Amino acid sequence: MKVLVTGADGQLGYDVVKKLKELNIEHIGVDKEDFDLTNENETKEFILDYKPDVIVHCAAYTDVDQAEVERELCYKVNVEGTKYAAEAAKELGAKMLYISTDYVFDGQGEEPFKVTDQPNPINYYGETKYQGEQEVQKLLDKYFIVRTSWVFGAHGDNFVKTMLELGKERDEISVVADQYGSPTYTGDLAKLIVEMIKTDKYGAYHATNEGFCSWYEFAKLIFEASNMDVKVKPINSQMFETEAKRPKNSRLSKFSLNNKFEHLVNFKKAIYKFIKTNKEFII
Repeated sequence: MKVLVTGADGQLGYDVVKKLKELNIEHIGVDKEDFDLTNENETKEFILDYKPDVIVHCAAYTDVDQAEVERELCYKVNVEGTKYAAEAAKELGAKMLYISTDYVFDGQGEEPFKVTDQPNPINYYGETKYQGEQEVQKLLDKYFIVRTSWVFGAHGDNFVKTMLELGKERDEISVVADQYGSPTYTGDLAKLIVEMIKTDKYGAYHATNEGFCSWYEFAKLIFEASNMDVKVKPINSQMFETEAKRPKNSRLSKFSLNNKFEHLVNFKKAIYKFIKTNKEFII
């Protein structure tokens, strides 16, 4: 098996490459320096030249607030770039795994969203990721769509690292308490992705660590796991204005995943594992 991973310098792509290396699976990790995903010729030429059996497409425009401003660039990366990669996969007869997001849903209600629920994004980032899904489904038969949420890992920026940095500077932090979802550790998700691409169990999946919490509860757990004495104050999301709307309910049902693959551990175990293996972030 020969694997090409896009977005290899992002937090998830980095861990997918790391896992492939550990398992001695032939691969290449690529990022902006290798080719411009918004350039059709560059993208297809690189992929067709490497001839992968699998494309793991982690690359994306992920700045949710800035996406509302840089709509054209966001569209080019998340929709057109995905289309170019999928067209190359089709030409090669390769599998493709596309990383998507909880933001394809509108966040209404309190029940976890199933893979069969109709997407209805409430911000532009979510809209482009959903359109990316549609490009993959339209062009390929051998695809995996993996929706995930609240991702954190050792490489790149994320909520966990932000909280740990703020905790070094402040005794009290205010965190939104009315948005719910599942934190997802890239180390756990990367392992699942590599297991997934070895199979022909194609389709759409929701893949997060088990369990649900609010951002407020997540922040409290981060400080508890790192033994930092920081008071976390719950606030309403209306008190924390952002350029893009966020779904209040980002819970994802893992029913389809757990029927076919080993489920990821509870997010509480994942955060303790992350803190234990990355102590440099709390020093």
